[in-house]
Amino acid sequence: MQLRKLFFSIGIGTTVGIVLSLLACNAGESTSSFAEKVNDLLTEELGAGGPGGAVLILKNDEVVFSEGYGTANLETGEVITTKTLFNLGSISKTFVSNGILLLQERGKLSVEDPLSAYFPDFAHPEIAQKIKISHLLTHTSGLPDNRQVSRDPEFYLTAKDEENWAPELLVDSLNFAPGTNYQYSNPAFNGLALIIEQVSGQKWQDFIIENIIRPSGMASSTITDGPHPESGVAHAYVQGDGGQWAEDDYGEEPTFAAAGNGGVWSTVEELARYEQALRAAVFLPAAVIENSRTPKNDLPVKALSCLEDRTWNLGYSWFISQTDSGVKLVGHSGTQGGFYANYIAVPDQQILFVMLANFPCDRQKISLQIMQWIEEELFETAD
Repeated sequence: MQLRKLFFSIGIGTTVGIVLSLLACNAGESTSSFAEKVNDLLTEELGAGGPGGAVLILKNDEVVFSEGYGTANLETGEVITTKTLFNLGSISKTFVSNGILLLQERGKLSVEDPLSAYFPDFAHPEIAQKIKISHLLTHTSGLPDNRQVSRDPEFYLTAKDEENWAPELLVDSLNFAPGTNYQYSNPAFNGLALIIEQVSGQKWQDFIIENIIRPSGMASSTITDGPHPESGVAHAYVQGDGGQWAEDDYGEEPTFAAAGNGGVWSTVEELARYEQALRAAVFLPAAVIENSRTPKNDLPVKALSCLEDRTWNLGYSWFISQTDSGVKLVGHSGTQGGFYANYIAVPDQQILFVMLANFPCDRQKISLQIMQWIEEELFETAD
């Protein structure tokens, strides 16, 4: 087996590049056995002859497993590799959150700012005054999802961030007092993206690409501003009752065009670079990153979490939990149209598991089994 090593080349000033090199070496029996088990599972779950996915597992600086399965585009027959771009779904929210924190570091805003400072056109200004940026970051604003997607699906096929956020400005009541409960919110991150635009003075996608994605060495990753990228990406599919595959992404899935909640496209290789950049504090101070990955409340949730066999709390966009032995887990899942994704980091063990798929795979089965094997075979214990 080949192990690949990801490492940073840090130059003078703030320029940081990440170089991916292939290092041929003899893998030990344990690593080989681990890789074989993972490959057998993924061949069964992702390699059934239609759409598929890619998985990468990073330990310290070594890629101990990476492989692609299935087809990225059923029309062209392009196969999935570890360099295939997938839509990340809600994993995108972590980039928006980091963008907000970066602007706070620069003194441009505070997560304690009320929404009224950025959206004075709320129909009920007292609502905007109660909600802070931090409430949007932690899904605790109490704002109901006021979009009428089922009534006007055609509109939401092309509606961008502003159109997805605008209905929130019209709410006349909250589902709960801000900070007292949890309710997952996609429009919240459309609003956060618009705050980044206001404060930075540029398209929020450009701000994230210039200040987070490129400094992290994510050379091919991008963020849409409406349509599906024209080429070079996976398409997403769902299977009908007759077994036929139908595309389900931009143009078929309402709200897909909104980007603040799910517009980042990346590869498993470049998500490993993202995690490496977080470890190395490339675009934010280490203390800020650690704080963002620390629970902000005691409002445990299971739905929409990375591993539904355990309870998670919310940091700034990140879900935080622990193993049965008390080892911290940090992650985010993503679902948009037929795209299914999972990102689970084990910071104290320097481990990352990331999976990107272009059909509704059994994400929980795959993730639970692989994380069990990771804990059994890759965790280091103190002597």
